[in-house]
Amino acid sequence: MGRTSWAVAATVVCGAVLAALTAAPAQAREPHGGKPHPAPHWVLKDSGAPEARFRGLSAVSRDTAWLAGTAGTVLRTTDGGASWRDVSPPGAGELQFRDVEAFDARRAVALAIGEGEASRMYRTDDGGRTWTETFRNTDARAFYDCMAFFDHRHGLAMSDPVDGRFRILSTKDGGRSWTVLPDAGMPPALDGEAGFAASGQCLVTAGAEDVWLATGGAARARVLHSADRGLTWTASDAPVPAGDPARGVFALAFRDRAHGLAVGGDYRPDQPSPRAAARTGDGGRHWSGAGTPPPAYRSGVAWLPHSRSAALAVGPTGTDLTTDGGRTWRTVDTGSYDTVDCAPDGGCWAAGEQGRVARLER
Repeated sequence: MGRTSWAVAATVVCGAVLAALTAAPAQAREPHGGKPHPAPHWVLKDSGAPEARFRGLSAVSRDTAWLAGTAGTVLRTTDGGASWRDVSPPGAGELQFRDVEAFDARRAVALAIGEGEASRMYRTDDGGRTWTETFRNTDARAFYDCMAFFDHRHGLAMSDPVDGRFRILSTKDGGRSWTVLPDAGMPPALDGEAGFAASGQCLVTAGAEDVWLATGGAARARVLHSADRGLTWTASDAPVPAGDPARGVFALAFRDRAHGLAVGGDYRPDQPSPRAAARTGDGGRHWSGAGTPPPAYRSGVAWLPHSRSAALAVGPTGTDLTTDGGRTWRTVDTGSYDTVDCAPDGGCWAAGEQGRVARLER
């Protein structure tokens, strides 16, 4: 199938998924009086790793996805989740993987989080058969939270503040080597401000130059934006819960340079999150709270491919859907997920605690 034909097919698939997701009631009727069929919903796939919690997820397609989680666990499927191959880096059992960025079924970069040398990067070029450790943090003050790529070569990773400013790592060779960027263009961090390694989505990109960084833990939740691949940044306040180490923006998603979503709240299950989502239409310079936000803390968010208005947000208490660009949200599933990601062909995946992984299916 040619590229144009593939794009048209993907758009048709995504349109059908969106139409069924927004249908009410939950079951839609087949044309010509046929039997009802269920609307798209999460279908659990057996990861074979019930002891793992997967906060790192990269959706390559409806067939191929990568998971990264606790106890050094990295899994990969190439058959739509029917089977999962354990491709965990050797000797990584003590590490906590919180982010994975896959370029295809063979090439991926995984981030382990933690203080000092616990923060590491690994890259594979053979589907996880072998891995190369490409970065190990040697600064005890740094704690890397998440990473994002602009393309197959250029990417960034972020650490909690060091010497009062967020630290940014840069790669120009697909994660084979990393360099700490100068911090002269980074605004000072607020007292207590940090990132959340909750879903691999506290650092996201759109296009060739733009990148956004989500923060919490301080008196105000903020989103920082760079239009030059991390050299200079500006900061804006986001109207989500703040003022506590457990509160802030946990995840971002941008469908282009202008339109973005932020989700978060208070991750403690006994605390309310009355303003768990916000949106921007100007690249993050200004943020507006959702008129009808998700009912609780959300840790992951993703735009539905080829849609200008639909997105999914996930958290421990459920999945929410917006069809108006983040102005209003409604719960469509009550399962527990930490992260969500959608591929260009329309395949959407979610993952979380107790080895949970699911694909959006009709």
